[in-house]
Amino acid sequence: MRNAFVIVIVALYLMGMPGKTAAQDVTDPAKWSYEVKKKSGRVYELIFHLELKEKWHIWSTKPGGDGFEIAPTFTFEPNAMVRYMDSVTENGKKTVTKMEGIEGEVTYLSGKIDYVQEVMVKGDTKVTGTHQFQICNDRMCLPPKDLHFEFLIKGAEK
Repeated sequence: MRNAFVIVIVALYLMGMPGKTAAQDVTDPAKWSYEVKKKSGRVYELIFHLELKEKWHIWSTKPGGDGFEIAPTFTFEPNAMVRYMDSVTENGKKTVTKMEGIEGEVTYLSGKIDYVQEVMVKGDTKVTGTHQFQICNDRMCLPPKDLHFEFLIKGAEK
């Protein structure tokens, strides 16, 4: 009986530990950075730069498909000094295709991607919030992730 227990424990260890998934073995394929770019007196672009490792992609903000794809979202904390102009736009290498197991066409981006939010400010301020996203490759999707962001706007005209 004891030998059977030891064999089971060793087998579980060799299979990669109980409860561990393939996604937990993956190093983060996404590298985010943030930039503020002044367009004119009080108008700025808040830029979310994303660089993905080869063979990885992120769903478009309008991914299509069957509704199970987790599109990136950007949530900004309320700030009386800021007026958000339009919505976040995405720029990068887009692929529109059919994927096995997903109804309809899907849209995703790969490589270097920029998400841009244009704002008008009343003066120097800080813009904070969170963004959620999901990174996938051709075999799996990693669990969705939430990241905090902060943009410092300085030198704004009043």
